[in-house]
Amino acid sequence: MIEDKTRAWWRATMALCLGSFLVFINLYVPQPLLPELKTLYGVSTLGVSLLMSVATLSLAFALLVFGPLSDAIGREGIMRITLLLAGGLSLALAFAPNFESLLLLRLVQGFVLGGLPAVAIAWMGDAFEKPALLSAVGLYIGANSLGGISGRIVGGVAAEVGGPQAAFIAVGVITLIGCALFWRLLPNSRTFMPKRFQLRRALTDLVGHLRTPVLLAAYCLGGINFLIFINQYSYITFRLAAEPYQLAATGLGLIFLTYLGGTFGSTVSGRLAQRFSPATCMMAGVVILMMGTAVTLNNSLVLIVVGLTINAFGFFLTHSLASSWVGRYAQGARGSASALYLVFYYVGASLGGFWLEPFWQGAGWPGVTWGSWVLLSVTLIITLGMRRFEQRQGS
Repeated sequence: MIEDKTRAWWRATMALCLGSFLVFINLYVPQPLLPELKTLYGVSTLGVSLLMSVATLSLAFALLVFGPLSDAIGREGIMRITLLLAGGLSLALAFAPNFESLLLLRLVQGFVLGGLPAVAIAWMGDAFEKPALLSAVGLYIGANSLGGISGRIVGGVAAEVGGPQAAFIAVGVITLIGCALFWRLLPNSRTFMPKRFQLRRALTDLVGHLRTPVLLAAYCLGGINFLIFINQYSYITFRLAAEPYQLAATGLGLIFLTYLGGTFGSTVSGRLAQRFSPATCMMAGVVILMMGTAVTLNNSLVLIVVGLTINAFGFFLTHSLASSWVGRYAQGARGSASALYLVFYYVGASLGGFWLEPFWQGAGWPGVTWGSWVLLSVTLIITLGMRRFEQRQGS
């Protein structure tokens, strides 16, 4: 088992952080382009948001495939091949002839992007000692946020120069170069024990995880929080592209620098959890997310940015700890347990537009805020239940 902060730990963690970065730079590159793509293709806000929704939904489905499959054939090959395919599909997106083709390619790309997140935390669970796992997961989640930031900034800047086509080409090239480095850095796990893939066994494992309340709580927490968090960013682009802000693609891309609050939140999550307990910190993260959402109601662009930064800190603090919670309490079949967490996570993201669209149409951004608070209240109740579980475990 790899010990915390050793040379082997740093090499493996760097590889997985790079892979995570590449996944999320691809997943989120269209987000700052949504207002431009809406005009270009003559579709509705909900229609153009499908570019995000279909990718996250197919990614969620992929997790159900790659997670159990990795328990049988190993995890390294899945991560390497799917990253390579993701880069190729970004290049293909640049040459999509119409909106329907763009949507179909995003559907396929979402599926291959599911390869690495489906198995990365399970790989860490196989290879790292427990203290090393907590530290690595925090950095890995931080790389998620950096990838998300970079995808939006690169997408926005490139689109301002050469349109959406240039954004997809830039991200595709970055992905293929990064993929070569990932292949070189990632070591093979020495402790992985393969299990022959059996569909019935895989389904039994999934059902078993769903019947475990301590895991189901984390699944619902991650899914509902992400439903709100990621879709708030989609609707804020429409708000800031309109009067009185009128931000162009580059400006909208730079808004996602607020994700740096999430990078900080995820990297300190392990230390905070050791001091205050994971469930207490997850509860605090939800409260912080609710507070940040309230700040965005102000019409000042500066305060909107501050509110989004607070949101990112609270969300990623909770998300990183919920991810490691699954790895800690899953009894066997860690690959499918971690994958199921991400299924809830990305299904939540894909459904968020349907939840928030009526609030947006009815009351604009204040409506989005109220719609967010309704579901965040649910996740706050979930964290209270997780805290009680922790207290019973400690007694």
